[in-house]
Amino acid sequence: MTDTDTPVGPDIDIELLRRRALTTLSAARDRTTLLTSCVEGPELTAQHSPLMSPLVWDLAHIGNQEELWLLRAVAGREALRPDIDGLYDAFEHPRSERPTLPLLPPEEARRYAAEVRGRVLDLLESTAFGGTRLTEAGFAFGMIAQHEQQHDETMLITHQLRRGPQVLTAPDPEPVPPFTGPAEVLVPGGPFTMGTSTEPWALDNERPAHRREVASFWIDTTPVTNHAYQAFIDDGGYDDPRWWTTDGWAHIRRHSIDAPQFWYREAGQWLRRRFGVTEVVAADEPVLHVCWYEADAYARWAGRRLPTEAEWEKAARHDPVTGRSTRYPWGDADPGPEHANLGQRHLRPAPAGSYPAGESPYGVRQLIGDVWEWTSSDLAPYPGFAAFPYKEYSEVFFGPEHKVLRGGSFAVDEVACRGTFRNWDYPIRRQIFSGFRTARSAVA
Repeated sequence: MTDTDTPVGPDIDIELLRRRALTTLSAARDRTTLLTSCVEGPELTAQHSPLMSPLVWDLAHIGNQEELWLLRAVAGREALRPDIDGLYDAFEHPRSERPTLPLLPPEEARRYAAEVRGRVLDLLESTAFGGTRLTEAGFAFGMIAQHEQQHDETMLITHQLRRGPQVLTAPDPEPVPPFTGPAEVLVPGGPFTMGTSTEPWALDNERPAHRREVASFWIDTTPVTNHAYQAFIDDGGYDDPRWWTTDGWAHIRRHSIDAPQFWYREAGQWLRRRFGVTEVVAADEPVLHVCWYEADAYARWAGRRLPTEAEWEKAARHDPVTGRSTRYPWGDADPGPEHANLGQRHLRPAPAGSYPAGESPYGVRQLIGDVWEWTSSDLAPYPGFAAFPYKEYSEVFFGPEHKVLRGGSFAVDEVACRGTFRNWDYPIRRQIFSGFRTARSAVA
């Protein structure tokens, strides 16, 4: 599959998409099982942070959304558990209230999700991939696989926030020699194709493909590292209002923020808590758990700025030789372990400069995976945007309250991460796996 300006056509291999749907649904459920079986029942029903749901809520919500969209909307079947729809409606109950709801206990939630999945797998074999927008190219199955993986990332965030011994393990990324390439690369000005009209499972806010003009700019070759961010701290960055927006300065003072979340200083060195383990902050890793205000302040301190969303996507997708916008920085091929740090394969970012096979045609590295990257842009619709299949996925979040993040993190599965994928959050959020890189305008 390639991402050109032509609509989805008959050259799409339907059976390949059907197999992909099965594979991605199964991978998501395996990950959900891991994240909800590594702790005992009380840990599943507890709320580990008011910012997050109890893990058992996510588990049943995953099953409920799968039933709503695949068994009811696609197959037209009667509801299995209409009595719980309101409990697991993400817009009806804020996260802080969810522990007070009569949620399904862990074993009942598991049985419900398993029953839904069994029926969905039967449906997958018999559904024609076409005829309606929901079934074209298996979109609804891809949407649900992405939804589950997004909640898996949310549950991994909850695991990072929970107090207690380590329950999740994964091998560390391969060590790499210190990165000695250029600190920044030039992306020449000119038009490029932003968004997509052809990626079969792209979500509504990624559509449609459209031409975007971008002036020449320089962008960091790698995300900003912990070592570089420590220089900002050591230079009094958190104590100097010159680097902060008015709202950002008020926020960090109100909450006594003086370092990335989970960091603390002891015996002259920075330590951090990571999934139940205390360790020295790794100097060569991309900085993690910083909010938009912190990323913006660092960029100002460094005499730079955050890239716009359009700049980020041009650096990640535009091939100056062919003029095309590819699916990923390295081309149209699905991600492999040589390209990016994705899918909870590791529980930390890889060192800056890793994955040379995944760099973009401009030479920018680690644009996919490792850390979500804050941009300077507010979440806004593309020209010609149309909400599908429901307004609450994207449309209700458009506006200056939410900042766009791009690129995914080590916690993101490849089904929910591509060069056009858009994430967003409030500028105060730090529990997410967020980092950044900086940019500057090119002087003519």
